[in-house]
Amino acid sequence: MKDKTMKQTQWIWQYSEYPNFTYDREVLDPLIQKVTLEQGKLIAYLSVMDEANIKQTQLKTMENEIIASCAIEGEMLNRDSVRSSIKKKLGLEQERHYSNKNKEDNYVDILIDANSNYEEGLSLERIFGWHHAMFEKGYSNFRHINVAAFRAEGEMQIVSVQLGKEKVYYEAPPRDGLEAEMDAFIEWYNDTPATLMKAAIAHLWFVIIHPLDDGNGRITRAISDMVLSQIENSKISKLYTMSKSINDDRKGYYDALEHTTGYIKKDDPLDITHWCEWFFETLYSALMEAQKSLSYIVDKTRFWDVHKEDGLNARETKVLNKILDMGSENFDGGLSKKKYIKIADTTPATASRDIADLIEKKCIRQVENTQGRNVRYEIIV
Repeated sequence: MKDKTMKQTQWIWQYSEYPNFTYDREVLDPLIQKVTLEQGKLIAYLSVMDEANIKQTQLKTMENEIIASCAIEGEMLNRDSVRSSIKKKLGLEQERHYSNKNKEDNYVDILIDANSNYEEGLSLERIFGWHHAMFEKGYSNFRHINVAAFRAEGEMQIVSVQLGKEKVYYEAPPRDGLEAEMDAFIEWYNDTPATLMKAAIAHLWFVIIHPLDDGNGRITRAISDMVLSQIENSKISKLYTMSKSINDDRKGYYDALEHTTGYIKKDDPLDITHWCEWFFETLYSALMEAQKSLSYIVDKTRFWDVHKEDGLNARETKVLNKILDMGSENFDGGLSKKKYIKIADTTPATASRDIADLIEKKCIRQVENTQGRNVRYEIIV
């Protein structure tokens, strides 16, 4: 096997067959089917959710996506600023005239662009536009970087120093070949139909090239989001966050890259099965987490459809909404009289009357095998 450079062959891009990645379909197809099934279930939730709930879910998902994507790279954003920026974009908050645009606004713009303008395809100009939005002042952590341009000359390495010993986890392709690398990547992206395999490969391939001084991870996640949005025809109604799941499993993320990009030796250097397995399992986790959150919204909607004419008082409504918003299984120990008093800020006598009223109207029921001072109640959904 011939090397692409005079260096000792180690990194995935140094092999002559690169970028002809290989993978085991027998291993990956069951995972793809599992993810596809959950994508369909998640899209089905939209049919039973009203516009207000969809927008509130989008708000929470986009907020978590932006916060987590930046956190992976060590950048901590102000959550309130992110939430306010998204609210303005979704029409949930009035935009002030003459307000200064901040970096949180720019991140929101990138996310909405990737999740709504996916039919436009990918271009270097678009990637550089996102990069400029991220680093419009030309600095990252007080370090000057090339903005809206390829990275500076010199080696791009991911290095750790432990007990005085330097360890290189990855070295990206040299600067003088980046134009050709990105031309090949963009041509492949625009010529390849949107599939889950494309999302996994696009994410990995951009990280392999590592064309920018900083922000490579955030942009590659935007690119894979574009593919997923095209599959789902989302129009920014994507209800899950891949970045949060990646941030929750950063060790697994870097482990998958190390097993794929050359740090860990293997018989077939172009085999990316390990990476794809991790990618699809992480996507599956994101979908399942979103479904769990949405199930609370659907349960709450159905509950109030049944009980909207019951004439419940403000205390009863407050307590029921508290449990419905959390999900019954997350409301530790079930509803007790003591918890009712605390949530409703009321007296024991009033709490007893309210609980009796809720039982009579079939809003709650007594949990089996609880009685006396340990009696508990659960919502009927």
